[in-house]
Amino acid sequence: MQRSQHSQGTPGTARTRDGRELYFMELAGPDGGGAPVTVVFEGGLASVRSYWALVQRGVAARTVVYDRSGLGRSAPDPSGQRRLARLAGDLGDLLDHLGPGRYVLVGHSWGGPVVRLAAAARPGRIAGLVLVDPTDEACDLLFDRSIRRLEKVRYGAALLLARLGLLGLLFRKVTAALPPDAAADMRAEAFTVATMRTMGAEQADIAADLRTLRDDPPVLGDIPVTVISATLPTPGMNAQARASINAAHAHRARQSPRGRHVLARHADHMVPTAEPGIVVAEVERLLDAATATATATDADTAALSKEPGPRDQNGQITS
Repeated sequence: MQRSQHSQGTPGTARTRDGRELYFMELAGPDGGGAPVTVVFEGGLASVRSYWALVQRGVAARTVVYDRSGLGRSAPDPSGQRRLARLAGDLGDLLDHLGPGRYVLVGHSWGGPVVRLAAAARPGRIAGLVLVDPTDEACDLLFDRSIRRLEKVRYGAALLLARLGLLGLLFRKVTAALPPDAAADMRAEAFTVATMRTMGAEQADIAADLRTLRDDPPVLGDIPVTVISATLPTPGMNAQARASINAAHAHRARQSPRGRHVLARHADHMVPTAEPGIVVAEVERLLDAATATATATDADTAALSKEPGPRDQNGQITS
């Protein structure tokens, strides 16, 4: 009997410029993969590809989820370097592997800065960004020393629970929302000691990376940017902190001439599983806009090609 396809699509690997392999899964979409825009998802700290399953299968386009080095089925980075610029470079290498087509990048939490930096490196191939409750350097709270202490405490607790095989119990609500195959993958891969160590390596330089972002923010030009903010209580985040974070999100949306700030009224920080429909809707909106722009451009090109005669520098027919 032929095995049915995984809900997240067909597996593959992409090689980074220094030879590491990144594991990804691809759904071709309703048109068989011929759409002009591909959607690629980037997770937060310790987030494996499975986390995106609900959003991924809701998007009617070619979609790709992947594991950063040291997460899921991607081997650890031998260099041990997990600075933001390196994460963004890896995402850029994945896009190179996937092809020249345009992309909508979707980043959750720490994945928000990752996709912003990757988009700024090659803005011409980016059709839009959806930042889902992202970490943002405009939030002054993130530079407070108490946040660094909290990160260390959380990391130590997560590492201990992973060693005891208990970490997954804290995320039962998340895995219960996923399709069975994605849930099984997440339970097997997301709550391990190795995954927590990768999280620790990425987390270690967050303060420095945030300062770099604040001092030298990625330039996105006129790339459409949607920022989705959670609104429900999140463990460890009080109402004052949530207000500060969401104010930073509103600021981020205003930096784009085509920015948009959306509130997820039914979600805490885990928006992709708590309210996946709002992410799907914003991705689809950017896809529709990108398709309309491409169609208009093709129509203009076709019309020009039918007009007779050479043109001068002002576009006038000379003979």
